[in-house]
Amino acid sequence: MNDIKSALTTLENALAPLTVTLTPEERKNYGSVNEQNKLLINKVWDYRQNSPHLSQPDLDWAEFENDLKSRQFIENITHRVAAIVERLKNSKILHDYDNYQAALDDYAYTNYKAGSSAPGYETKMNELKQFFPRSGKRSAPAPEGEE
Repeated sequence: MNDIKSALTTLENALAPLTVTLTPEERKNYGSVNEQNKLLINKVWDYRQNSPHLSQPDLDWAEFENDLKSRQFIENITHRVAAIVERLKNSKILHDYDNYQAALDDYAYTNYKAGSSAPGYETKMNELKQFFPRSGKRSAPAPEGEE
């Protein structure tokens, strides 16, 4: 776990020069380049590479190339990180499931021990049963005086 935390810190530090924080207004102003516009960018770059004489001469093509390469790099890293996040979420789901099943087993044991009047278990049972609201459906009514 410490190795993972350390690796994440290293990753965060390495990404710092490439990342920015935009305000909501800046995000709105700059918007998002949709897939159609990315195709335009790629086609303009393709023409620049293969027919530079057809390119706008006053554009800073070095900056264009740097932005293009940086965006592609960031996009690839984003996909890889997203895949890691998905696998982490899946692992967390399995751990949550295991913990929930164990908690159910412990609750059943607590109910058993509370039924035998073992000290402390009735209090624990009463605190835990709040997590099991009754649905109102019963197979048979409870006897008078019991709930």
